[in-house]
Amino acid sequence: MKLLYELQEVVQEVKSYPKDGSYTSSLFTIGEDEILKKIGEESVEVILAAKSQGSERLVAESADLLYHLIVLLVEKGLTLQDVEQELKRRRN
Repeated sequence: MKLLYELQEVVQEVKSYPKDGSYTSSLFTIGEDEILKKIGEESVEVILAAKSQGSERLVAESADLLYHLIVLLVEKGLTLQDVEQELKRRRN
């Protein structure tokens, strides 16, 4: 999805050039452990939404999880392209 790649570019830029008051900047400032914690929280929220909160909530929580995964990838020096290559490898 093109939008996810565009989001990745924005996240990479914010990491390189932090912005005061930016949520994304704050995630990089507080560090990897907090990013991982957010992924855990968002994963649970996706599960809860899927079980009983309806499609709209599931879509919203899935978006939150994808965003935080992109932040983690950027933090670790990885990209969506790396994930895409792994998925392609598994397809064969």
